[in-house]
Amino acid sequence: MTKALTPTLSRSAGEGAAETRRRPRVPAERERVRVRAVHRFPVRVYYEDTDAAGIVYYANYLKFAERARSEWLREIGGDEAKAMKASGLLFVVRRCEIDYLQPARLDELLEVATRVTGCAGATLDLEQTVRRDDADLVVMTVTLACLNAAGRPARLPAALRAALATLLPA
Repeated sequence: MTKALTPTLSRSAGEGAAETRRRPRVPAERERVRVRAVHRFPVRVYYEDTDAAGIVYYANYLKFAERARSEWLREIGGDEAKAMKASGLLFVVRRCEIDYLQPARLDELLEVATRVTGCAGATLDLEQTVRRDDADLVVMTVTLACLNAAGRPARLPAALRAALATLLPA
């Protein structure tokens, strides 16, 4: 699996006029944190999650993933999450790519596995997989951006970066 680069906007001059173009930003090695620990979150499929055929409605996988990310963040850095909120920082989904592989059905017990695939500056890259037993149902790659109270990108707090670093294998 290849790791996607986080695009940023950059300014460059062209023919005397400023033009904006997208280019990938590759963080310096010292700035990049790789985490391999997996958080597992159980989800039961309820009637409200399904369509008339008893199959999970496609958008509800996003809700399952959001709940799993919230619990994951609470577990790895509950105090850091509170400090972020107190300082006006928050995470927003900047990008999400989803592959639907198999459907889930009413009353099934699922698991959302969350794994950090990268961390740099103001972004956090995650892979989230919704599973039933050993079968992958949905695979998501999610990029979260850290924003300040004014809605501008802000670096991840040092305490949260440190909490992420503790998940690195020895």
